[in-house]
Amino acid sequence: MTPDLMEAGTEALNKAKGLPSNAGESGGREAAYGRVVEPDQLDVRHGSILYLDDISVSFDGFKALNKLSLDIAVGEMRCIIGPNGAGKTTMMDVITGKTRPDSGSAFFGSTIDLLARRENEIAQIGIGRKFQKPTVFEQLSVFENLELALKADRRARASVFFKLNSEQLDRIGDMLKLIHLKDQAQRTAGLLSHGQKQWLEIGMLLMQDPKLLLLDEPVAGMTDEETERTAELFLSLEGAHSLVVVEHDMKFIGELTTQGVNAAKKKVTVLHEGSVLAEGTLADVQANEKVVEVYLGR
Repeated sequence: MTPDLMEAGTEALNKAKGLPSNAGESGGREAAYGRVVEPDQLDVRHGSILYLDDISVSFDGFKALNKLSLDIAVGEMRCIIGPNGAGKTTMMDVITGKTRPDSGSAFFGSTIDLLARRENEIAQIGIGRKFQKPTVFEQLSVFENLELALKADRRARASVFFKLNSEQLDRIGDMLKLIHLKDQAQRTAGLLSHGQKQWLEIGMLLMQDPKLLLLDEPVAGMTDEETERTAELFLSLEGAHSLVVVEHDMKFIGELTTQGVNAAKKKVTVLHEGSVLAEGTLADVQANEKVVEVYLGR
C-alpha cells in the first residue's frame, strides 16, 4: 500500500472515530482527549458508538429483554441473529426511543443518554432505522424521495423557496449510484420492485448522514440478485457508518461477515430469550452447541 493511501485510510478512520486528522501524530491523541464535548455532540473517543448495559423490558409479564448488554464499535458492521421472540426488534425499539426499558442504560457514544431522548431527537442526533417493510413516498419519483430526505430547513416559508443547489444535486446523484437506482431516478417509487424500494429507503436514511444504521431484516423478500447487491451496498458503508444488521438469511450474514474491512474479526451476536447467548466470528457461533440447539438446528 502506498504512503498516500495509508494516510488517507488513517484520516478516514480518525474521522469515523471523531478524532482530528493529526491524531496519529505527536500530541494528536492528547489533543483529541482534551476536547470539550458540546451538548448533542457524539463522543466516540473511546472507540464505541453504542453501549447497552443490563437492559430489561417486560410486556405483561413476558421478558422481551433480560439484562441485555451490547457494545458496538465505531465503523463496525455487527450482525444480530436469533430465533423469533429473541428480543431483536425490542432491542432496536429501545435504541430508537420507541420502547422504554424497565431497567438498564443505553448510550450513543459515551455521553448521549438515549433513554433521556424522544424518538425524533434520537433520529436527529444520528441514528437511522430501517424497518422490515419499506416505507417510501410511493406517489413521488425516486429522485423526489431522496430530495425530501435531505437535511434541510423544512419550515413552511423555507420549504416554499427551497431549491436544490449544485452540491445537493451531486449528493443525490451519488446516492442514486450507490443504491443502484441511477437509471430509475424519474420512476415513480410505487412502481419499483420490493428490493428497489428497500434500497430507496436505505438511500433516504443515508441522506440524513446517520452515524449508526439499524437494519431490520433488510433482504427479506428480495431476489438472490437483489440480496447480493444489498450485501455489496452494506459492505461499501463500513467505516463511514456503523451498522447493526438483524437478519435470518444466513447466506447473507456470511457475505457480510467474511468480506470487507477486518473480515477475520467481524462479530456476530446471537440473542435468545432477551439476552446474548453467544458472540464471536460467524464460524465461532455456528460451532457453538447452544446456538445450534436453539437457532441453527442440528
